[in-house]
Amino acid sequence: MLQLLTPLNWKDYELIDCGAFEKLERFGDLILARPEPQAVWDKGLMEKEWEKSLDIRFRPRGATTGNWLKKNPSLPDRWHIRYQTGELDLQFRLGLTSFKHVGIFPEQAVNWDFIAASIKKLETPEPKFLNLFAYTGGASLAARQAGADTTHVDSIKQVVTWGNENMALSGLKDIRWVVEDAIKFVKREVRRGKKYQGIILDPPAYGHGPKGEKWKLEDHINEMIGEVASLLDEKEHFLVLNTYSLGFSALIVENLLSTSFPGAEPEVGELYLQAGSGSKLPLGVWGRLSKLNR
Repeated sequence: MLQLLTPLNWKDYELIDCGAFEKLERFGDLILARPEPQAVWDKGLMEKEWEKSLDIRFRPRGATTGNWLKKNPSLPDRWHIRYQTGELDLQFRLGLTSFKHVGIFPEQAVNWDFIAASIKKLETPEPKFLNLFAYTGGASLAARQAGADTTHVDSIKQVVTWGNENMALSGLKDIRWVVEDAIKFVKREVRRGKKYQGIILDPPAYGHGPKGEKWKLEDHINEMIGEVASLLDEKEHFLVLNTYSLGFSALIVENLLSTSFPGAEPEVGELYLQAGSGSKLPLGVWGRLSKLNR
């Protein structure tokens, strides 16, 4: 059965509205408007309501980059927000990048909660957790705060440095930071006989490793899942696969996990953000496997 999951009760984040290929969001005290290719429907609010409420708007310049336009020049380029639940208390440094990103994908909070809860169910003392395509480290922070020996792997040095800042902001330490092509790292860990009790993969549709290695989701994800299967502890483990790619369905994710883990019964679904104006914004397909003894 397809499950729809969305973050709940996040005081520092709100999706206000979405539509016409844009989304209007509040991060802390700042309200931003950014492009959103999934929002193909009409906006729920009038354009004048957007203009009245927003502080900063991203204007595309070319296919992948653009500029942020501020209503008030004194508004910051960097600021902090907090994610606090019964299990987690994390802080993030946000920033206006030329690629429309701000350093966090809010829908991933659902996975952070799942990771923290799963780690606390493991019987292995200080279980090992691996975050692949790890970006600025939300999942890494959640795993470390839950007590896991955490390894964070991303091919872009700048975002790994950003993740290190988030670790310090959250009062954490001792995450292992690795700047490397994810599939090369996984294959090396397999050769070394390493095992992890928890793994998350959140691969892009397209990407490049630090030495120019090419990643294309549909070409490489099956190989990656097969290698990851060899890294999971046979006694107890959990796995999260998250994909954000237009046209990638939950059935694809289910088939990927079922063929690499014969006999397993993966859960699959979609992540979304609930707009205050009413629309549900889809932001990725997920699959999960768990073998927990508790």
